[in-house]
Amino acid sequence: MADMGRAVVATALGGPEVLRLVEAEVTPPGPGEVQVRVHAAGVNPWDWKSYAPGSGGRPPVRLGLEVAGVVQAVGTGVRWYSPGDEVVAWPVTGGYADVVTAPQRVVVRRPDGLDVVRAAGLLGAGVTAVHAVDATGVDDEDVVLVHGASGGVGRMVVQLAVLRGARVIATASPASHDCLRRFGAEPVTYGPGLLDRVRDLEPALGRVTVAIDAVGTREALDTSVALVRDRRRVATLVALERAAGLGVLALGHGAGADPGHDVREAARSQLTTLAADGSVEVLVTGTYPLEQAAAAHVRSRDGHTGGKLVLVTR
Repeated sequence: MADMGRAVVATALGGPEVLRLVEAEVTPPGPGEVQVRVHAAGVNPWDWKSYAPGSGGRPPVRLGLEVAGVVQAVGTGVRWYSPGDEVVAWPVTGGYADVVTAPQRVVVRRPDGLDVVRAAGLLGAGVTAVHAVDATGVDDEDVVLVHGASGGVGRMVVQLAVLRGARVIATASPASHDCLRRFGAEPVTYGPGLLDRVRDLEPALGRVTVAIDAVGTREALDTSVALVRDRRRVATLVALERAAGLGVLALGHGAGADPGHDVREAARSQLTTLAADGSVEVLVTGTYPLEQAAAAHVRSRDGHTGGKLVLVTR
């Protein structure tokens, strides 16, 4: 008889009301695969976008891209992991589950200083942020403007840029300003007049030399190209369709974007080390049991979580 476990699936296209916790068969890992007993799974916007009307998803849709847990079995050819190893994995398929199987290349060991809940919320946003600061060449001579700094990717970009010695101006709503100051950034409110507000900061901080857009609004890119002389140091992670016309970097997995495979592959170990020693913070503002995935998605879609949401299985 096959082993069984629980998994969250979208049974139809729609909103969080279509999510169900169902029994799912646990299959043995194949060659080069690692089977992970999931203890926590990060919630990402792509999770609920994958079953939204018009998404192209084909129900039932398994959800969950990033997990933390313990290796419980390995397939042939796996050299780096053994049962009992504490690990983090991203990207996976179907991480909202008791057990998930993934290629060993997407798995990294979880250091002792990084707890399982924060680990589950680290890699999805963190790997994208590493790509952004690497692609724009952020260093200690830069002044970096980060749009969407209160989101998961934006918060990571801010922290990584500060770690590199850069001065950072971070756009966000006033409710997030204290948090961004704690990370070492100078916050500024987005909305009409943003360009003038950023220019008012330049005499004290220096001219903006890099801009990273993690929100995708017209305001973000228009402000960025007005401020940064070298458009090769302006990057968007969202407004990919406008990037080519403006001559700025498009980063990610959309048409014409740089996927940053090598940078992103190398980022996993870097990020777990930084999070374990406290150099970067994973701000978790809500945890939910697996059976309350729908409630987590309702909150995530609201867009004002203030931090990472994580599902826990134990």
